[in-house]
Amino acid sequence: MVSWQSLTFNELTNHQLFDLLKLRVDVFVVEQNCPYPELDEKDRHSQTHHFMGFENNQLVACARLLGKGVSYPSVSIGRVATSEAFRGKGAGKALMCEAIKHCESLWPGCDIEIGAQEYLKRFYESFGFEATSTMYLEDDIPHIDMKRLGTAKA
Repeated sequence: MVSWQSLTFNELTNHQLFDLLKLRVDVFVVEQNCPYPELDEKDRHSQTHHFMGFENNQLVACARLLGKGVSYPSVSIGRVATSEAFRGKGAGKALMCEAIKHCESLWPGCDIEIGAQEYLKRFYESFGFEATSTMYLEDDIPHIDMKRLGTAKA
């Protein structure tokens, strides 16, 4: 059973920060063989929430939730990662469901934008995201921008 936690940068313990950054580097830099600047100032931004899933006190999934204007005009979800050992067991789907719910709790009625790796387009479409750009290369990996409209619009 995965338990979920959302913390700002200042609320993270040293060990949580280490585990979070290690998971992201393991997935995005090592597994994808893509050297890029994983750390940026968005991690410390006051509107950023580090969303983490733990099983038996081990970090198995994470995402970065960003307020309006931090990455996109809308709220955004980024740095979505699951540990290799937990893939294929629904961790990614659970992570996105919970991350969306948490965004809606933090920012009611919000549109959510993402920069998705293109091969995951159908995965994100299953959560209501629609492509808003053509393919572009980010760190030599094909990406597309996608958006999910908020549910509580007036």
